[in-house]
Amino acid sequence: MIAWWEGLLLVGAGGALGGLARFWLSQWIDNRTGGGRFPWGTLAVNASGALLIGLALGWASGPAWTSWLWLLLVVGVLGSFTTVSSFSLQVVGVAEQDGLRPALVYVLLTLGGGLSLVAIGHALGRLAGGAA
Repeated sequence: MIAWWEGLLLVGAGGALGGLARFWLSQWIDNRTGGGRFPWGTLAVNASGALLIGLALGWASGPAWTSWLWLLLVVGVLGSFTTVSSFSLQVVGVAEQDGLRPALVYVLLTLGGGLSLVAIGHALGRLAGGAA
């Protein structure tokens, strides 16, 4: 059993590594694709993170996976590398435990709510004196 402070340190250390990896990979890809308007780097990060978290989920039942390894690599590194991977992992978990309908509701609420709230926040930021 891991103490809460040990979990905090593991997730924090993994999060730092994941954030750095996200920045490096997205910049590297954007620099090689001309840095245009399409976010190729972010797409690559999200796709690779989803694949990696799926692999981790598939391997998690093996004897090599301990709670500290899950916290460091999955919650920390991959959770910081891309939240799309965490979201995808949760959708699969809800679908397996509760069925397809609750999983679809979660997807729709997350995407619809997230897009709506970004638009609202953007509008509020402009009203508050942000960029026109």
